[in-house]
Amino acid sequence: MNYLPENIYKKTNNNKIEVCVPGSKSITARALLISAIANGESTLTGVQYSDDCQTFLDCIIKLGIGVTREGDNLKIHGCGGKLKQSSAQINVGSAGTAARFLPAFLAFQQGEFLIDCSKQMLKRPVAPLIAALIKLGAKFTFLGQENCYPFIIEGTRNPVCKIDVDITGSSQFLSALLISSVCANSPVTVEVCGNHSLNYVDMTVKMMKEFGAEVCDTDGVYTIGGGYFGRAYAVEPDVSAAAYFYAINKILGTDISVKGISFDSMQGDIKFIELLKTFNGGRVDMGGFSDQALTLAAIAPYLDKPTEICNVSHIRGQECDRIAAINKNLTAMGVRCEERADAIKIYPSQPSAATINTFGDHRVAMSFAITGLRCDGLVIENAEVCSKTFKNYFEVLDKTVEKLTI
Repeated sequence: MNYLPENIYKKTNNNKIEVCVPGSKSITARALLISAIANGESTLTGVQYSDDCQTFLDCIIKLGIGVTREGDNLKIHGCGGKLKQSSAQINVGSAGTAARFLPAFLAFQQGEFLIDCSKQMLKRPVAPLIAALIKLGAKFTFLGQENCYPFIIEGTRNPVCKIDVDITGSSQFLSALLISSVCANSPVTVEVCGNHSLNYVDMTVKMMKEFGAEVCDTDGVYTIGGGYFGRAYAVEPDVSAAAYFYAINKILGTDISVKGISFDSMQGDIKFIELLKTFNGGRVDMGGFSDQALTLAAIAPYLDKPTEICNVSHIRGQECDRIAAINKNLTAMGVRCEERADAIKIYPSQPSAATINTFGDHRVAMSFAITGLRCDGLVIENAEVCSKTFKNYFEVLDKTVEKLTI
């Protein structure tokens, strides 16, 4: 479907509005896997049911994990670190977190498991994780290109308990290993190689400890022991989803808040919402909250000074090449951009009518819809891709626009 944002610049009533967003995708994914590994039953509230999270949930069910949905609650019956079944076929689709977390979990299990994916996921990096899992003792049979999906993974009975992992491409490689290391029979040590923001790793460690695991970090060397115990756990609202509405405030002067968002959130994207309070252009290192690079790029033309988004080379390997997508779409709107390998600079101007190519990327669709709230004639192609993380995003956006213009 195509979505046509309505230009409401200088047409708002400036009333205070509160909107609701789904639970955090990142926290949901971690809570699903930790609960699946735990001893006993966990009850999760606030779970996100986007395409990515539903894919993750479907995968753990196919691995034999007991799951019961009761209203807004999700009950997960943990396996105590060891799956009962020794074979299964799962498909991680386009869910990047599932694609990183589940192979690490299966590397500690006895048996052979076939993991398939979508065409989009074939292009996303996973080789550093595979290399670490091979060091751990897992064996891989690649059904296509080497070090890429799809593959068969054979877990190890006796994992090597001291390994390293390169996180240059994604911190999820480290989070994946940390979460599932409790499945070993003795403490596991993971040494970090390469550089990447550790905001999401900090989230992982915090949640592991909340479920009972022992985690020690000494100068980039993590030691993991203990295990998880089932518990009640509330998932925070998704800060990444909330960010779009705070970006609206920045370019329209409105007063939208998102229910349940706290500035002491453990989600890294809270830094973007804090940035918006004072930022009006300039150079910004977004390595620690790169999911919002597209959001900032979408509002950058309306800021007073040129905006230079830096240290985001890794977003070229996400759902699409996001730096190239920013450049292509803003240029189509007549906005001057300068693209580099790890950055993009955007100059202030009034965007013109254009058709946005979403490249199958949910964040491209959601971000540039915000641009259209201050620009006539913007068309978001294939807007349905937002269902990957925020199924009813455009419904929420339409209702927000309606309340702002009553």
